Amino acid sequence: MTGAERTDDERPRDAEALAFLTRPGLTRLWTAARTRLERNGLRPAGTIRLEHLDAREREALSLLLARPVTGPTATIRLPDLDTRLRASAVGRGLTARLGELGPPLTDRRAVRDAATAERSRLWSTVQTELASTSLSAQPWTAQWLEEIRRGGALARRDPHTATTVLTQAVQTLATLFPGTDPHLTPASWGRGELATRATGSAHGLDDGTLLSRLVLRGIARARGVEFPTDAPARRALWRMASVTPDEVSSTVLAYGLRPTGGTWREAALRERADHHMETHLTLRELRTLTLNMPPGTLVHICENPRVVEAAADAGRTAPLVCTSGSATTVALTLLDALATAGCAFAYHGDFDWPGITLANRVMQRYAAEPWRMRAADYEYLATRAEVNGTPSIALTGPPAEALWDTELAPAMDALGIALHEEAALDLLLEDLG
Repeated sequence: MTGAERTDDERPRDAEALAFLTRPGLTRLWTAARTRLERNGLRPAGTIRLEHLDAREREALSLLLARPVTGPTATIRLPDLDTRLRASAVGRGLTARLGELGPPLTDRRAVRDAATAERSRLWSTVQTELASTSLSAQPWTAQWLEEIRRGGALARRDPHTATTVLTQAVQTLATLFPGTDPHLTPASWGRGELATRATGSAHGLDDGTLLSRLVLRGIARARGVEFPTDAPARRALWRMASVTPDEVSSTVLAYGLRPTGGTWREAALRERADHHMETHLTLRELRTLTLNMPPGTLVHICENPRVVEAAADAGRTAPLVCTSGSATTVALTLLDALATAGCAFAYHGDFDWPGITLANRVMQRYAAEPWRMRAADYEYLATRAEVNGTPSIALTGPPAEALWDTELAPAMDALGIALHEEAALDLLLEDLG
């Protein structure tokens, strides 16, 4: 007889049974029973042990089990509890009744088995895909797959996504290594072109995507090199597989560079410097430039493009590189080249906590001198702003110690004022003459 067909006499009995089973004294019993059932494949097997029982719980258990429970501990066999429920007014077994009490029970064993089966299908599908390509004859592929399996990145993805991405990685690597010799890559690809071929999207192999990480791990294995940990190393690894990353969309702002190289590229930079014109350099250009500068050339580094603009307007002549608020890969590539050429550096940025963090990074990497970035400079600029009635900007965010001047962070913390680079613009222009 279904629930809809229950007689008027049966409905009150169900209500009474439900009221009894949901009394507070049985809460711990049902919680423990639920946990055990979910581990047992929803079968009422094994025992549960309840400790530190209070008077209310002992009374409720005594009524439910039809035997006195007088001590602080009770051991309950789930088969006996299941039989007791079936024979009582409840009329249904333990699994059915807990499902009705809610929330729904989960067969955790079945879930684990399903997940294991899904993983087996994933690796079986990938092995089949790999066997149909040129990669099957290359010994590094087994190491690559094992590295991915151990890494666990795919385990956090749903099975369909994991299978799709790993299959795309196999297809991409097969495109890059079509022969049996991993050192032969006859075709050159643009990364966007390769991504479109594999995924239908030109951004499918962008930095940060799971697919790009899997493919780069494969290239690293094929070439016998370490997996790259930064953007320049990733681009270098792509080029080792004859893949050209996008090297034209990101630029670094420079001014007054006069390299001594003899090609038209260096001549163009010198001419722009002579005409007080700024230059936006791409990674592609930096790879072709010879940035030999006169020994000991002092290159000033700023954070805000407004400094470059003001220097150009004022006809200043000192070399200047702008990080544009964060030292991006292309900015670091230019500064690395200038450092290799023997240039010295002086750095100025914003007097706020992110500005101090960036300054630490740049000064440490290039042994740069602080350029009007000491505690005395900050205090002078803060006083001048107050005298001139300039609206103040409050410091926000976590403080950062200035590694080049231990007095700067305490001075900033004491005044609580942020000063952007424009506050020192006239002083910076004096130094750039």
